[in-house]
Amino acid sequence: MSNFSIALAWRRATPDFDLKTFDRGHVWSLGGGQTVQGSSAPDYSGDPNKSNPEEALLAALSSCHMLTFLTVAALKKLVVESYEDNPVAELGKNDKGKLMVARLTLRPKVVFGGETKPDAEAVWALHRKAEENCFIGNSLLSRVELEPRF
Repeated sequence: MSNFSIALAWRRATPDFDLKTFDRGHVWSLGGGQTVQGSSAPDYSGDPNKSNPEEALLAALSSCHMLTFLTVAALKKLVVESYEDNPVAELGKNDKGKLMVARLTLRPKVVFGGETKPDAEAVWALHRKAEENCFIGNSLLSRVELEPRF
C-alpha cells in the first residue's frame, strides 16, 4: 500500500499565548516542495486569506472524486474535455454533540467530447462508481452528496 506524508509547522508570533489573540497561521509543506499557507477558518479567529482545514478536506474529497471519475470515464473509453466542481462543506454536530464537517456536497460539471457522449443516466452511473471508489470519500464519516450539473 502507498503511504503519504506532509510537514506542518507553526510558531508563536504573538507576545502572549491567549486564546483570543494567538496567530493561527501555519504552513503545510506538501510533496514536490509545494507549500500552503494555512489558518483556522475566519469564524474561528483565522485569516480569511489562508486555507483552512475545512477547505483542505473539501478540496481533497473533490479532487479525489474527480480523479476517480476521470479514471472510470477513461476505462469506458469516454472522452472528458473538462471537469469543474463548486463543492460546499457544512459544519454540524455529531451524535456526541461535537462540531464536525457534517455534510460535503460535490457539484461537478463535466463536458464530454469525442463521438460517444453519455446521457444523464450514464453520467450519474459514472459519478456513483467514482463515489464508491474514491479513497478520500471512503475515509469519511460525514455525509457526502452528489449534485452533478448538466
